[in-house]
Amino acid sequence: MSRYTPTRRSYDLFDRMFDDLFASPFVSNTNVMKTDIHESENSYTLDVELPGYQKGDVSIELDDGYLNISAKHETTDEERDTKGNVIRNERYFGTCSRSFYVGDGLKEEDIRARFENGILEITVPKQTKQIETKKTISIE
Repeated sequence: MSRYTPTRRSYDLFDRMFDDLFASPFVSNTNVMKTDIHESENSYTLDVELPGYQKGDVSIELDDGYLNISAKHETTDEERDTKGNVIRNERYFGTCSRSFYVGDGLKEEDIRARFENGILEITVPKQTKQIETKKTISIE
């Protein structure tokens, strides 16, 4: 009787290159814009992770009750030898975005945002719903 023993696959350089490529936060949307939402008595706070991005890379818009967050990032890595010849020149350009419904009654000036150390913090006030008081209708 022979036994089948599974073997571990050894990864070559080509496999590792693609593993590294897809592990990049700029390529995989699963690693970009992870968001924690905290509720307080009067507001919601969104903490959006944007590692590698700068304040100028980020845009926030309010449109029809949706808070739209987008970020663009562009880098160029260039290496030269001692004679000034380019030996490596890599470029990257990427975007990511998320939307959150925050309600129709908000205006841009109601929302506060700040960006520090790769974290975008957005504070959105809670909207108070108008509760209609019960009214009696007379019957003729």
